[in-house]
Amino acid sequence: MSPTRGTAASVAPPPPDRPDRPRGGRFGALAGWAQRHRWAALLLWVAVLAAVTLGSQAAGSAYKNDFSLPGTDSQAATDLFKKHGSAQAGDSVEIVFKDGAGIDGRRAAVEKMLAEVEGLASVADVRSPYADASAVSEDGTIGYATVTLDGKAEAVPKEDVTAIIDTAEGAEADGLQVELGGDAVRGAEDKGSPTAELAGILAAVIILGLLFGSVVAAAVPLVTALFAVGAALGLITLASHVFTVADFTPPITMLVGLGVGVDYALLIFYRYRHELTDGADPAAATRTALDAAGRTVFFAGCTVIIALLGLVALGLGSLQGVALALALTVLTTMAASLVLLPALLAFFGTRIQRHVLKHAARAAARGKVEGSRWRSLAAAVQRRPLPSLMVAVLSLLALSAPALGMRLGFADAGNDPVTSTSRQAYDLLAEGFGTGFNGPLVVLAQGDEAAGRAVQAGLAKAEGVAAASPAMPSEDGALSTVIVFPETAPQDAGTTELVHHLRDDVAPGLERDTGAEILVGGATAASQDFAETVSQRLPLFVAVVVGLSSLLLMLVFRSVLIPLKAALLNLLSISAALGAMTLVFQEGWFGVQPGPIEAFLPVLIFAIVFGLSMDYEVFLISRIHEEWERTKDHSLAVREGLATTGKVITAAGAIMIVVFGAFMLSADRMLQQFGLGLAVAILVDALVIRCLIVPAAMQLLGRWAWWLPAPLARRLPKVPELVVEIAYDGLQRSTRYPAGVTLRFA
Repeated sequence: MSPTRGTAASVAPPPPDRPDRPRGGRFGALAGWAQRHRWAALLLWVAVLAAVTLGSQAAGSAYKNDFSLPGTDSQAATDLFKKHGSAQAGDSVEIVFKDGAGIDGRRAAVEKMLAEVEGLASVADVRSPYADASAVSEDGTIGYATVTLDGKAEAVPKEDVTAIIDTAEGAEADGLQVELGGDAVRGAEDKGSPTAELAGILAAVIILGLLFGSVVAAAVPLVTALFAVGAALGLITLASHVFTVADFTPPITMLVGLGVGVDYALLIFYRYRHELTDGADPAAATRTALDAAGRTVFFAGCTVIIALLGLVALGLGSLQGVALALALTVLTTMAASLVLLPALLAFFGTRIQRHVLKHAARAAARGKVEGSRWRSLAAAVQRRPLPSLMVAVLSLLALSAPALGMRLGFADAGNDPVTSTSRQAYDLLAEGFGTGFNGPLVVLAQGDEAAGRAVQAGLAKAEGVAAASPAMPSEDGALSTVIVFPETAPQDAGTTELVHHLRDDVAPGLERDTGAEILVGGATAASQDFAETVSQRLPLFVAVVVGLSSLLLMLVFRSVLIPLKAALLNLLSISAALGAMTLVFQEGWFGVQPGPIEAFLPVLIFAIVFGLSMDYEVFLISRIHEEWERTKDHSLAVREGLATTGKVITAAGAIMIVVFGAFMLSADRMLQQFGLGLAVAILVDALVIRCLIVPAAMQLLGRWAWWLPAPLARRLPKVPELVVEIAYDGLQRSTRYPAGVTLRFA
């Protein structure tokens, strides 16, 4: 008696002599609980959301940026500044003046304003341009005052910096331009309204509506994601009081939470819809969907969390807090998909079922077979697997190539919008004092004043140095500070080379001659140290994440080649994303202001995309493996696997692409880079890799795709199996299947 395709298998209750036999997977049991206690599950999530929201509003945020890197010269210099009471321990704000007739004629108004600034909170010292000839350009039209803050820019309250900006701009008059620069000013400037978040939500609603053709069906995944994101944002705000969480974390959390939350809910919901069309009632469809797609979501979520927590081990200051926040976000979205989503399906299941069956009946009347286009695409790829594979891989390698020349760093005021005061100040300083003036190096000489003067003289003669300030002794006289101005702009490769030249070539000779210990620090050098540290630690991080994820895939699919293929393809999608970021933001394609790639973005993008890619990998390969176990026909398994998952993978990818891509609308350059990188990675993964490369590779691998050496098979622990009783045409059969496998008969 041969089974008939399209007839759902029925699961009989366990016989009385085996009361301990499990009735379903753990995720199905969790879904069953959420269905039976739908009001409790919903109210639980409402209570959690309300509690964390009210708690976070009451406690307020304590975000702070920390890019300290113990063991680097720049961090050692900062620590010595603080220890010896140097004024350079605090960051500074530059108040820049320009008057075409010369700033001397504005002295009274300028000094009056500077006196007001000196009395403001967080101001340690103010140095007037009229007290230092070097603070006025040669033609006398541009000058600057230095406002030394009592701490690092990230530690100074934004309201204090805003007060400095408002007071300084109050001195503007006809012919006198006043602009302010410095990291503190950039951090205090308004970043605009949440246009990107709203655009991403609207795009997700439109795609879900087109996919399901029902407002209720489209709303369920989106509501699940919004609950998860709202709870995550409140928890992160509270966590900022305990951990070092950067102030740019909330928009990134919104970005990742929306994309991942809708993606996870959609994978489960789509399987639920598929079960309804196969004749299951809403309750059974929910349990089956959670047992199958829920396992995919759980595995993918755990992979992302493991990768993000691996960033904590890198020891990169604020990046640790960002990683913890994103891990918490993914955990929250995963929990909402596994608990809140089944409860919502219990509320709206009957209504959704009527719509799904009505839609299926109309499609059947038109002779439309679901998945036929994807089946045809898979068949076309299978006819010419090697050319398909080569064209796709070579195209992605070409897109990845620019990443080999990627320069890591941090955007500065030169990358800000031209209308911002920080950008205006940057341009005025470059005009009046040279391009290197905006990226000074702070050189510390630990020794007496004579040693400091000798170090200053040596630095002034160094190749690549435009000027070096007089040596400034600390309060206790134990060290001297020399400000070195490069000939090149802060983000130029020449400035990077100058830092290495001073540390490796100039400093050793001066230390021998003067007996002073020399350290090269300052914001420009610290940015370079951070970027180089990321580059040095990235290979180990990638190896650990790839290794752990591959081991998990090996356990799930009992294969050596499937995990190897998955790892290589995931790395290919990530490298393509980094290549696109390099072309747009570093090379200046499409009119974008050229500059470095934010130093911490490659590791963040790797951690997030690798987990999301595993999501699609497990979802697709699980269905191929299911068909393979049923038919032992490898080509058929590949076609049916793509036919049943191609639509949902593409839809889920499209939602994440528009959510991530919407952040290109943000005024923040870092968010623009982050959004582009994630959008390109998901586009490549959902379309090129899952729809072209995977079918071609699986066809070429054939039966070898499921090969596992016998010695390794004996040593690897097995995924728990589930005994399922299948009633078919009145006959009862018993067999074993991996937990979570859904049985269908042709």
